[in-house]
Amino acid sequence: MARVHPTAVVDRHAELAADVEVGPLAIVEAGVALGPGCVLHAHAIVRGPTSLGARCIVHPFAVVGGPPQAKRHDGGPARAEAGEANVFREHVTVHGGTEGRTTRIGAGNLFMVGAHVAHDVVVGSGCVFANSVQLAGHVVVEDHVTIGGLTGVAQFVRIGESAFVAGHTACERDVPPFVVAQGNRARVRGVNAVGLRRRGVPEESIKALAKAVRLLWSSEVTRAEALRRLAANGDPWVARLIAALAG
Repeated sequence: MARVHPTAVVDRHAELAADVEVGPLAIVEAGVALGPGCVLHAHAIVRGPTSLGARCIVHPFAVVGGPPQAKRHDGGPARAEAGEANVFREHVTVHGGTEGRTTRIGAGNLFMVGAHVAHDVVVGSGCVFANSVQLAGHVVVEDHVTIGGLTGVAQFVRIGESAFVAGHTACERDVPPFVVAQGNRARVRGVNAVGLRRRGVPEESIKALAKAVRLLWSSEVTRAEALRRLAANGDPWVARLIAALAG
């Protein structure tokens, strides 16, 4: 049986796996599905319709799911889905999608204090969002991204895989994969060598990416000419960078 504190409020139409823990004064609304091993600490709120995969942890005063902050929202279901092993720290907010869409979060992400995930956002897996990171509606964050505290990401912006966005950055345009971005407004500063090594990318590929980043953003060569030169590089990680830029 799920372990539910006597002061918690769990709607009878919510689905809780057998070993879920719901702490004091936590709230689980109708339409919520909590997978095995999920833990809701005191005062945590999960609003329906929302599903959390196995071993997700929701800390005090975090709110996962619920209506979006969108004027055009018609009041219909605002769905949110998260995979396994996500951690939502204190005061994190995740809003459901609009117009039948779903806010989607992958697996193994850490959302630190005060982070916000707006409507229709898609987050990959293995990401870290530091304190007060703000993701506006329709943002896409690919796998293995780290975003520093107090960073804002504008609507419809895409943050490429294994990018590192420094704290206090304002992202109004897409951030390419594998790079370090920083500033107001965000600019590419180099390759995210630390993140790539942690991911297990071969050292020769990291060096090839570093050369590619310098050619693309720190040289006098036009973007078209830089891409033409890089097409002959042959490194698979450089090829992924070129494909992302072309897309």
